[in-house]
Amino acid sequence: MKTDSIFYRLFQECPSIFFELIGNPPETANTYQFSSVEIKQTAFRIDGVFLPIQDEENPIYFLEVQFQPDSDIYLRLVSEVFLYLRQKKSKNSWRGVVIYPTRSIDTGDTKDCHEFFTNQRVTRIYLDELGETASLPIGIATIKLVIENEDTTITTARELIDRTKQAVNLQLPQKQLLELIETILVYKFPNISREEIEAMFGLSELKQTRVYQEGKQEGRFEAKLEAVPKLLALGLNVEQIAQALDLDVAQVQQAVQKTPLNE
Repeated sequence: MKTDSIFYRLFQECPSIFFELIGNPPETANTYQFSSVEIKQTAFRIDGVFLPIQDEENPIYFLEVQFQPDSDIYLRLVSEVFLYLRQKKSKNSWRGVVIYPTRSIDTGDTKDCHEFFTNQRVTRIYLDELGETASLPIGIATIKLVIENEDTTITTARELIDRTKQAVNLQLPQKQLLELIETILVYKFPNISREEIEAMFGLSELKQTRVYQEGKQEGRFEAKLEAVPKLLALGLNVEQIAQALDLDVAQVQQAVQKTPLNE
């Protein structure tokens, strides 16, 4: 599983984490819709875009997750942003956010777009500089688990799972957070099966509860709908997507109508 796909799922299911990460109130997510956007007539795809639902005063947030050195990252980001703005004719202002695991990965050349950093149009976030995991909000701590040292991942994950189970008035759904933690662990330990990970971290018992099972069935359906735009972008037609995801054609058509790729 690619690292950026983990972040896409995380921000798709728990968008409030993104706004908490950039220093905004988590409730800001209620006024945004998150998606991955392909810019037509180019080979550009933006990792994630937070689009204001109604308010033209709120900026559009363009997100890039960069876990490999790339000297052209900022030129590419700015090019993608302005192509998007040109095609969509948006009246909103914009902000760019680039997430790195460490500062050393940030090799982007800024000389031709320096002003975007001085006026804070573009923000860089280094996960290893966010602070100690135990002192971070649960959502941000979940993000940081992606870069946790392999020797300390198990201990950190257990502490994070315990915090999630015991937390009162969570801003994020407990079930989704636990599933995201599990997904990150599967990514970090490819030689351990998902069932073994569930047993190691006490997730097996949780998944037997009726509330969890009902929520999981709903989550699976939503995940299938979220996969429709990606399969559409790969060239599959509605009938092929319906067959691949075991959905009705009508359900796929409804998802296609809602995706920004068809605006």
